[in-house]
Amino acid sequence: MPADAPPGDARPGGRRSWWLREALAAEPPALRDDATPPFAGHDRADFAILGGGYTGLWAALRLAELAPGARITVLERDVCGGGASGRNGGFVTGWWDELPALVERHGPADGLRLARAVGDAVGAVGAWAAEHGVDAWYRRDGFVAVSAAPAQDGAWDDAVEACAGLGVADEYVAVTADEVRRRVASPVFRAGVFMRDGATVQPARLARGLRRVALERGVVIHERTAVRPSGDLGQADTGGFVGRRTGGGVAIRTSSAAGDGVLVADQVIVALNAWAAAWPAFGRRLVTWSSYIVLTEPIPERLAEFGWTGGEGIVDARFTLHYARTTPDGRIALGGGGGRAGFGGRIGRAFTHDAGSAARAAAGLRRWFPSLAGVRIEDAWGGPIDITADHLPFVATSRDGRVQAGLGFSGNGVGPSLVVGRALAAVAAAAPVGTRAADDPWGSLPLVGALPRAFPPEPLRYLGARVIREAIVRRELAEEEGRRPGRVVAALSRLPRRLGYHLGPG
Repeated sequence: MPADAPPGDARPGGRRSWWLREALAAEPPALRDDATPPFAGHDRADFAILGGGYTGLWAALRLAELAPGARITVLERDVCGGGASGRNGGFVTGWWDELPALVERHGPADGLRLARAVGDAVGAVGAWAAEHGVDAWYRRDGFVAVSAAPAQDGAWDDAVEACAGLGVADEYVAVTADEVRRRVASPVFRAGVFMRDGATVQPARLARGLRRVALERGVVIHERTAVRPSGDLGQADTGGFVGRRTGGGVAIRTSSAAGDGVLVADQVIVALNAWAAAWPAFGRRLVTWSSYIVLTEPIPERLAEFGWTGGEGIVDARFTLHYARTTPDGRIALGGGGGRAGFGGRIGRAFTHDAGSAARAAAGLRRWFPSLAGVRIEDAWGGPIDITADHLPFVATSRDGRVQAGLGFSGNGVGPSLVVGRALAAVAAAAPVGTRAADDPWGSLPLVGALPRAFPPEPLRYLGARVIREAIVRRELAEEEGRRPGRVVAALSRLPRRLGYHLGPG
């Protein structure tokens, strides 16, 4: 094993995430591949959804409610949960920490409306799982952001003030170092802030549960089916993106082990997460970034020593943040967002096989809890996230109204994907019958049509992201070690903010 790999059987890239392996092993045989065969040949659908993760499946379930009897077809390149929906940290959190950005982007009333919608989604995920018998390990115990170095102190002050100013002070409450210590004792944790709209899930179990219920509702799902993008559809404000318009519909070209195919749909929903960054329509709106998670062996007695028995999700206040949660059998899963940028939206081995990024996540765990130096790290995995200029997702529509896209979750998509999925369904369902999406409360949310600022073209986007990422990582490491970062590093780390992007430390 290379020297930069974390200890234990933790080299990333050789297998699926621990979450997805666990979820698939628990799945009844009747729900496996035969239920969702690869697509080939020709078919037609009222609604085609590209991507079988959270966003696409929430959209499918909402469409089944809005358009009873409609033929809804989901095309998934891998298996449902094979992308970000089965690899993420499992944090279901509100947007109260994003309230200043929401207000800046949409104004106080609409910003608060969006924050409430995503906050409500935290409870809605748990209620949906309970209603449908989905054992997604849902725990609603809140969410704690902490300072893990003096430079991180007060990073949440603007959000706390924004919540107080809009009459929702109870949603995001600053807490003292003693209060943090009562929830989880770490020698590096200082003061923090508590969000009550916070839960954790086993993310792949949630994704596979959505798949199961969608099948029960009559949604057709084709896994292991790749969509072959072309640039001649729509020529929308975001560019062209799926296939040719033909006979009043959109022709989607596919390929799979079963052969090539063409699916013609009246409406298309693009829910591809970071994979959409490789499509001409979306490349300028997204930067792809890798994030890695390490998972310890079960250590319930050590969690009790730390007092971390309440189930809270925890993050620090870095931009390349560390995020951690526990599992029912007493493991710690800790991730780090200090990975690598992709070129032209391509998702390569740097997103899944980077032992160095996994080692940095492991180092973050050891720094938070030095007494765990001898604890075995059993697994590690990585994947891509899609980042927008303001760290917020968006819903875009092609000029002809036939293609909708919901993208840009910036690493925080478990709760927001429910909101975006339902917004996509509202817009898509309104288009064929000539009604307005604004008639549906989900379709009238202000993120619909709110395109984020574009990034520079390649290769400037890739080169800039690489240089700035390195500066941010070096700056935050220096701050954690009590050193002052060099002037060049400090200046480069602040450059995105100075250029008007809501990225990087202040």
